[in-house]
Amino acid sequence: MKKGLLLGLMSGTSADGLSMALCRRGWRKLEVLKFANYLYSAALQTRIIAAKGLRAPELSALSFELGRLWAGMARRFCRANRVPYRDIKVIGSHGQTVWHAPGVNGHTLQIGEAAFLAEETGRPVVCDFRPADMAAGGEGAPLIPFMDDFLFGVGAPAALQNIGGIGNISFTGKGVRTFGFDTGPGNSLMDTAIAELSGGEFQYDRDGAWAAAGVPDVKKVYSLLKAPFFRRRPPKSLDRSEYTLAFIKRNFGGLFNARRSRDLLATLNFFTAASISLAFRRFAPRGTRELIVSGGGALNPALMDNLAALLLPSGVRVRSIAELGIHPLAKEPACFALLADLALQGRPNSCPSATGARGPRVLGKLIRR
Repeated sequence: MKKGLLLGLMSGTSADGLSMALCRRGWRKLEVLKFANYLYSAALQTRIIAAKGLRAPELSALSFELGRLWAGMARRFCRANRVPYRDIKVIGSHGQTVWHAPGVNGHTLQIGEAAFLAEETGRPVVCDFRPADMAAGGEGAPLIPFMDDFLFGVGAPAALQNIGGIGNISFTGKGVRTFGFDTGPGNSLMDTAIAELSGGEFQYDRDGAWAAAGVPDVKKVYSLLKAPFFRRRPPKSLDRSEYTLAFIKRNFGGLFNARRSRDLLATLNFFTAASISLAFRRFAPRGTRELIVSGGGALNPALMDNLAALLLPSGVRVRSIAELGIHPLAKEPACFALLADLALQGRPNSCPSATGARGPRVLGKLIRR
């Protein structure tokens, strides 16, 4: 490998682990050379999800704990892939979102002290990407549309859907002014439900097996899609706290038991797919005939089948970003590698048409050892 490599880190709203991607950038090209996903323990995942309720001392301690953990994972990743630190130009770390509240007087918080990455590697680290966009009047999310424009902005119109804890979509392509927004639940409701119903034995619905074995309550899903958020025009974004165990019990209480657990997972799976389909049908630019899916949801066959079935009448092809040579879990960390590289050069790395900011900004804060 040559010098000038970029390393990106992402710990998403599912809080199930850290994804890491080693990249090389070219003109409108970002090649993912190596990728790994390091799972958290169930206990750590639970603590992260509950972090929004912590007092300042405990939240500070968790931020430093994650920083140390990620620095160790970066060391493990680089050793496993025989990448000397000196070959890395810059590291981009999104951090762990514990709170995101856009809008008037909005605020956001990502933890995971990045100084530990800089101390471990000796390389510059860019972190805390959202606040600069919010200071410029934006939602601070989604940030992925910038990468989608970078990779797909000169091709045929396409939709790029990431399904992490929350779903977010981008529309881009030749003749399209790139924009994007959060679509609704991603994996968060499904992950929360299966962890609760299995007593912590399972953290997610592997291969969508539970959902595939159940029958969705379609009528309930379409009633939930009448909520104001789904009808609002973009820009718009969500926090994971919108979709909690309390939300499931309040809206799907009749399904929340061992006897109907498969039906519950089928319903939550369909809810995610239907929210994405609604977003596509309402806001896709004319001529958009492809939905490219990334994130953990791309690894859920039941979810992908639901998406394909819902969008089939519109003549839309649904496929995984894996078909384009990028692991579905590698896209987000790769994005923050790209954003960090541009931030290091002092170049704008935001997509104001997606966030609603007043204009392009250089997102991220730089740490050097």
